[in-house]
Amino acid sequence: MTLRIVQWTTGNVGRQSAIAIAENPELELVGCYAWSEDKLGRDVGELCGVDSLGVRATNDVDALLALRPDCVVYNPMWPSTDELARILASATNVVTTAAFINGRRLGADRERLVEACERGGATLFGTGVSPGFVELLGIVLAGISDRVDKVIVSEAAHTMGYDSPETEKPAGFGRPIDDPNLQAMTAEGTAVFGEAVEMVAHALGVELDDIVCEAEYAKTSTDIDLGSWQIAAGCVAGVAASWQGRVRGRTVIELNVRWKKAPVLEPDWQIEDGWVIEVQGRPTVRTRVDFLPPPDFEAETLEDFMVLGHIMTAMPAVNAIPAVVAAAPGIATYADLRLPLPRGWMRP
Repeated sequence: MTLRIVQWTTGNVGRQSAIAIAENPELELVGCYAWSEDKLGRDVGELCGVDSLGVRATNDVDALLALRPDCVVYNPMWPSTDELARILASATNVVTTAAFINGRRLGADRERLVEACERGGATLFGTGVSPGFVELLGIVLAGISDRVDKVIVSEAAHTMGYDSPETEKPAGFGRPIDDPNLQAMTAEGTAVFGEAVEMVAHALGVELDDIVCEAEYAKTSTDIDLGSWQIAAGCVAGVAASWQGRVRGRTVIELNVRWKKAPVLEPDWQIEDGWVIEVQGRPTVRTRVDFLPPPDFEAETLEDFMVLGHIMTAMPAVNAIPAVVAAAPGIATYADLRLPLPRGWMRP
């Protein structure tokens, strides 16, 4: 059965999502939401830089929901509880990459989403590459150990080519290195990783006593021009956050990120892009995840190369669509779904 899909936004991640939906024989793109006035009425293919897809972007939410899609792929930068609740209550499932894993940090807004799922009989699922997919890999790796002491997922990235002040400033980038509010900012700006800690614990059957965030910072000694914004000398250009799930004072799940936006930092962090996943136990299992362009990939700038990151963010959500459509109503994580399968991408 072909599943009917509405794409929600056509930003960096949304464009790759829409292209993937249109190319997958098991999915049908039937509608697209765009809030920018300049995108309204335009073919989604044009907005995504590909041939015409025969679907035009609109901001008419009622018209999109009247299409009775099986799922909305929701890719704005940040989630809107009002939008999500409206979609879910209309009996439409949602997969999202908008800083959402289980909504634990949302308080009353999470209850609104749960109620909307119940009212519409719909499922809400959040993922991305990190957090999201890499934590799934950690869960899978733990499956060959007969004792699990600790799960550690560590991400490292040079992010000068990632021009997204809306997501980076809330984590502390650009602030004076001695800003007393930095720790609180980073905990708030990266809180979705705390949700991922809880998701891993749930998958392992562990009840956590506490989830905490610890952070450290590095500054730039020179002014940095990042395109749409700048970081002044002496301000934060490196953020390292560690989200830790603890039981009886012992950290059992640790999700780390280390992001570097300057060639040289003080202190000078030496990092290698990618993820290292380690399950400490019997046996201890360790693997590294790198990403490389295929031989036919064409990129002339860092911005071009960043398309790979956008693809990796979009695809875990797109691949989860069939499992989410088949799931019980409510907020679901990888711990609740059948294994999402990457069907429709291998070309004979």
